[in-house]
Amino acid sequence: MLLELDDIQGTVLNNRPMPYFGAYVAFSIDDAAAAKTMLKRLIPHVTSCAEWAAPTQHAWLNVAFTWEGLRRLGLAQDILDGFPVEFRQGMAARGAFLGDVGRSDPALWDFPHGNNGFHAGLLVMASTAEGRDDMLDHGRRALDGLDGIEVAAHLNVGVPPTMREHFGFVDGISRPFIEGQGGEPLPGQGKPTKAGEFILGYENELGELAKGPGPEVLWRNGTYAAIRKIYQDVAAFRTYLRQSAKDAAGEEKVAAKMMGRWRSGCPLALSPDVDDPSIVADPQRNNAFAYYDDDLNGAKTPVGCHIRRVNPRDGLNDTMAYARLHQLLRRGAAYGPLLPEGDIKDDGVDRGIVLALINANPGRQFEFVQSQWVNDGDFVSQGLRSDPIVGRRDRSDDFAFPDKPVRRRLTGLPDFTATRGGEHVFLPSIRGLQWLADMQAE
Repeated sequence: MLLELDDIQGTVLNNRPMPYFGAYVAFSIDDAAAAKTMLKRLIPHVTSCAEWAAPTQHAWLNVAFTWEGLRRLGLAQDILDGFPVEFRQGMAARGAFLGDVGRSDPALWDFPHGNNGFHAGLLVMASTAEGRDDMLDHGRRALDGLDGIEVAAHLNVGVPPTMREHFGFVDGISRPFIEGQGGEPLPGQGKPTKAGEFILGYENELGELAKGPGPEVLWRNGTYAAIRKIYQDVAAFRTYLRQSAKDAAGEEKVAAKMMGRWRSGCPLALSPDVDDPSIVADPQRNNAFAYYDDDLNGAKTPVGCHIRRVNPRDGLNDTMAYARLHQLLRRGAAYGPLLPEGDIKDDGVDRGIVLALINANPGRQFEFVQSQWVNDGDFVSQGLRSDPIVGRRDRSDDFAFPDKPVRRRLTGLPDFTATRGGEHVFLPSIRGLQWLADMQAE
């Protein structure tokens, strides 16, 4: 079945431009009528996925709601009660389970969540700063003359001048291919994933129809996104690499082993000993690898590295079908200025990445990956070891990988990242947005 692309909000499939300029804007809702008026004004400008493969406009604007936002909009209680528990409770309430502890504790977050001011949001992305600002202008005009709805936060995002994220890695190389999206999968994307893993109203990998609560128009072609604002401690990352290696080449190797790719984006699976940027430039090669037949034990790509945790591919052996139940569509965008090249002293400036992780089942997908694969190593026989790049450090702070002449173990890993905000949001379809805007108060 082909996806109804003209009804699905664009951020689900639209390819991020490079370079990119975007923004996340959070609103607080105190008046349902004002929020519906804003929504009616925005709907004509909401971008769909209809042109995801060959866009004529390299900019998009999309709208999301928290559970509290839908409640304040006036959605009936019986419908609200039917949403997934993770969405109803909100991400801050689930911090301990997700590993948001220590520096990542929700009490320290600087970006609002559903219980303290984040009720509706705009997700904007464009290929130019002017395109971003044009999309933001639609949001500003939608608020004209309205009381009872206010901007709670505004965070601009954009690719740094290096065209890499703050730790120095090329980002956004790999993503699942969705059944019904059109086109052909690239090498390495594997068998198309059932659309119901990412979009409600379609069959999922369990052979079930992915559904939401209430009338079909509300949830069909909608999806959930786990929004995460992640601070990156670049000084700590650079310092640790320097302390763990004898020279620059050694630093690059340690960084690659922790990530699973060289910082150019070249996968260790395809070039384990030296970086080969030529592989990155070729979409027919840069993601064309698997683990089971070639590297099951992680001699090339360590089993506990970042990319192998968040996407084990076939590396879980005969549980590959099980791994397909926990896939995510990852949409990442950097924020904040670069720490000058070579600096290893923290300058106190906020910088990092905002993730929008698209999934149709927040518990089985995002929360499972975050709690079990990122923050626990048991699924790959790594005990309590966590992701060496983004994992928690309160239970284990080491990372081991095969090396020559002997296996190597890195100890004393600090927190390279800290969660600064997070929320589960719902992105209705474009028809769903219209239904919400026209919804009558009970």
